[in-house]
Amino acid sequence: MARQVHERADVVPLLAEVFREHGYEGASLARIGAATGLGKGSLYHFFPGGKAEMAAAVLDEIGGWFEREIYAPLRDGDAGPAIDHMFAACESYFRTGRRVCLVGAFALADTRDLFAAALRDYFAAWVEALAAALTRLGRANAATLAEAAVGGIQGAIVLSRALDRPEVFSRILEGLRRDLSAG
Repeated sequence: MARQVHERADVVPLLAEVFREHGYEGASLARIGAATGLGKGSLYHFFPGGKAEMAAAVLDEIGGWFEREIYAPLRDGDAGPAIDHMFAACESYFRTGRRVCLVGAFALADTRDLFAAALRDYFAAWVEALAAALTRLGRANAATLAEAAVGGIQGAIVLSRALDRPEVFSRILEGLRRDLSAG
């Protein structure tokens, strides 16, 4: 049964799942139409710039979620609980490693050049926000620790998906959380 789509914002989460499942290149208008229940005319009504505009809208939505749920608490909140929340939110958002990080997937594909600024901003904001929290905790080398943690989370997604073992994702995240809390 097709979903009811009334406005552009209704389409974006559906697009995200198509891009996660098929990548940018594999997300044909036929697949997008099937997932959204919209014809080409309606898709172009919402996204006159075509598939590139659709992907940009998805990246904007992901960036907004991470800003609210991860970056802002890390920048402005009590550092220890904000870091714990980051790991819990990542566990939930990435569905214990079962959900592809679309930003990471775009960064690894030819799509990287098309969306370079958005990809760079996503990862830079995450590292900077985590480094700010670690600095407030008095951690030396906060930026290096933040880079390692964000890289570890991204690697955990890949490894757990490749092994088809979600417990690997959870175990790696718990180890990263402990490493950042120690010291």
